[in-house]
Amino acid sequence: MGNYPVIDPVATGINIDGMRRDAGYSVAAMAEYFGFATTNAIYKWIHGTSMPTLDNVMALSMLFGVSVNDIVVMKKG
Repeated sequence: MGNYPVIDPVATGINIDGMRRDAGYSVAAMAEYFGFATTNAIYKWIHGTSMPTLDNVMALSMLFGVSVNDIVVMKKG
């Protein structure tokens, strides 16, 4: 069947963190944007221990002004 696409959560987290920094947002500001009570989810995304849900990836793309494909990093090989 071929190469099934697999997301690299660590590389995606690094990507999200870079976009966050480039946009000038603090982790706390991002948590507020998403309506989260704490910053835990954002830090989990940044460290690659969890991935944002699809609706949160869409919200990230709107926040950063990029496509979903620019946020998500696929594993190589």
